[in-house]
Amino acid sequence: MRSIKVTLIIILLILVTTVTGCSKRARDMEQVSENERIIIRFSHVVAENTPKGIAAKRFARLVQERTNGRVEVQVYPNSTLYKDGEEFKALLENNVQMIAPATAKLTNMFPQWQVFDLPFLFNDYQDAHNAMDGVVGQELFKMLEERNILGLAMWDNGFKQVSATHPLEKVEDFRGLTFRIMPSEVLESQFSQMGAYTKVLPFNEVYRALQIGEVDGAENPLSNFFTKKFHQVQPYLTISNHGYLGYAVLTNKVFWDGVPEDIKTIIENTMKEVTEWERAEAERQNVMVLSDLQKMNITKIYYLKPQEKRRWREILKPVYAEFTDEIGQDILNKIEN
Repeated sequence: MRSIKVTLIIILLILVTTVTGCSKRARDMEQVSENERIIIRFSHVVAENTPKGIAAKRFARLVQERTNGRVEVQVYPNSTLYKDGEEFKALLENNVQMIAPATAKLTNMFPQWQVFDLPFLFNDYQDAHNAMDGVVGQELFKMLEERNILGLAMWDNGFKQVSATHPLEKVEDFRGLTFRIMPSEVLESQFSQMGAYTKVLPFNEVYRALQIGEVDGAENPLSNFFTKKFHQVQPYLTISNHGYLGYAVLTNKVFWDGVPEDIKTIIENTMKEVTEWERAEAERQNVMVLSDLQKMNITKIYYLKPQEKRRWREILKPVYAEFTDEIGQDILNKIEN
């Protein structure tokens, strides 16, 4: 009888030790209480397989790993949480803690951000990154703090191409057509100079609008053009590289001020790393998509000739003159330099 009791005690001790040890290991493997966990809702409007969509998921995974589960970034792609035009209100009210809108979405509140919508502003990705990562980007981010918005990074989507129901080989081909644009007076002026009309639409409504003929065309980087299946409803695509589309990764400043300093450091370092990765991924995807579109042979692809590009530049020069006062000559000078 005594030996049975001793055996039972030993078994109980083993069980207690095992449970305690498991509990400690489980906690080390990111079991954090609800009170300790920081939730970051990251809302965006594009597909998960775009450069921004993939980068958002990568950022979420790395932050969770590096904070041992103290921070959980919940990513809501494809307008599943908030649509275009709703995200800023949600951010300001702290209903989401992170968004990554196209720079054009900031222009209503901050006219200086219209600089990124100017046609033929950058020659290549390096030009764009020099502006975004340098004094121009710092000045533009500083303006956001007036509205309790904090800029964390600038991500690439890529250079824009233009698609339509008709071939777009010459400036005259734009006349009378209607193009979907983001809310931007610069983009409205750009198409107006080409003799076209514009219609502002949320991104999640563009496919339907193209399908039913509500608009005739749109401008997009190739990754957006492909992932949103615009090639199914746009028979003509012109590789023009006439504009650049980038994203501003933003957070609510009041929320950010309440984040512990050690967590801020991890988030900032991770964001910097993911930004470099996202930019490389955006360039890679746009090259890959062009190759895929050529193989599919659904959309007829036209490459804008150098002499035609020079003509586009000349026709679009008045856009710069129209918006220099709003954007600021000093900003334009800094980009040029």
